[in-house]
Amino acid sequence: MKFKPGLLTKIIIAIILGVLSSFIFPESIVKIFVTINSIFSNFLGFVIPLIILGLVAPGIAELGKGAGKLLGITTLIAYGSTLFSGFFSYFTTKWSLPILIEKGTSFSNINDMAGSSITPYFTIDMPPVMSVTASLILAFLLGLGLTAVKGDTFKNALLEFRELITVVIVKAIIPVLPLYIFGIFMKITEEGQATVIMGLFFKVIIVIFIMHVMLLLFQYLLAGAISGKNPIKALITMLPAYMTALGTQSSAATIPVTLAQAKKNGVDPELADFVIPLCATIHLAGSTLKIVSCAYAIMWMLGMPAGLDIFAGFILMLGITMVAAPGVPGGAIMAAVGILQSMLGFDQNAIGLMIALYITMDSFGTACNVTGDGAIALVMDKIYSKEKKKI
Repeated sequence: MKFKPGLLTKIIIAIILGVLSSFIFPESIVKIFVTINSIFSNFLGFVIPLIILGLVAPGIAELGKGAGKLLGITTLIAYGSTLFSGFFSYFTTKWSLPILIEKGTSFSNINDMAGSSITPYFTIDMPPVMSVTASLILAFLLGLGLTAVKGDTFKNALLEFRELITVVIVKAIIPVLPLYIFGIFMKITEEGQATVIMGLFFKVIIVIFIMHVMLLLFQYLLAGAISGKNPIKALITMLPAYMTALGTQSSAATIPVTLAQAKKNGVDPELADFVIPLCATIHLAGSTLKIVSCAYAIMWMLGMPAGLDIFAGFILMLGITMVAAPGVPGGAIMAAVGILQSMLGFDQNAIGLMIALYITMDSFGTACNVTGDGAIALVMDKIYSKEKKKI
């Protein structure tokens, strides 16, 4: 049986090789990879609005299906959980990062990168067909409109467009990411910033992992209090779903396991069949936690303003933008790139660092998402049982 490395393995190898290669290759060779990165970055800029439209619009349209009141309640709880994790991540990272890394730790040097920056040999402009904001507005308009319009012709067209976008992500973007990350780290090592950034990566990863554990404990303690079930036992029951998600890196691919474990926790089978697939699409607590923490760390590192006034809108938009992204490994960060650029002001280097840092923890974010789905199912089961008694 041949060993086939996953995306995480490829990214780690790319980071290591990128750092080592900068000591071997002359600047003329480094500039070749910088040129490739410039072209790929421009391609990302072109395709990001299409990714947002292709993932978000059909995701919202599909929310029109379901059990009316239960659909609305599940959606509100899932979105509320996602927002909570985002703000929890923001305040925790803001508090912990200065403790882990001294304020004067040569971060100012990174702001001088422009002075010694290695430029590409040439660039190819790929202007996007629409702005990120226009793409979001159009996605909301189409998605919400289709929930109120009878007929499936246009909805089916959007679903096919989502399949096309998924192919672009899986076949044209994800496979190139290791090369992109390789070029990013070759460049920053050549410019003398690798040590600072790698130190930041390690410390942020530790903070994110601890936050994931704390978030899951909070979700299940709250769900246990509402449902009257043992929260620790319920969390342990969901561990197979957690472990499966570590391997699949996809909430959608883990649905069968998540569904089976939720039913073992005593959730009504009929309700579980509705709630778990829905939450696999709209509940992104783990991914949001990770993106917010990574974004804050990179902005802090680069000396960019990172106040609550900036992040509050970003977190609110993030919970909506990533709808339907969990079906694609790495899809959440690709869907978030647009608002990272438009709302937080991330440039090519910051996006490259963000993708590398995010994917390093991708499996854990997905695992946190699907395990949290089990907690929402417990809460919805309590609400569902009360509704049935009224009938």
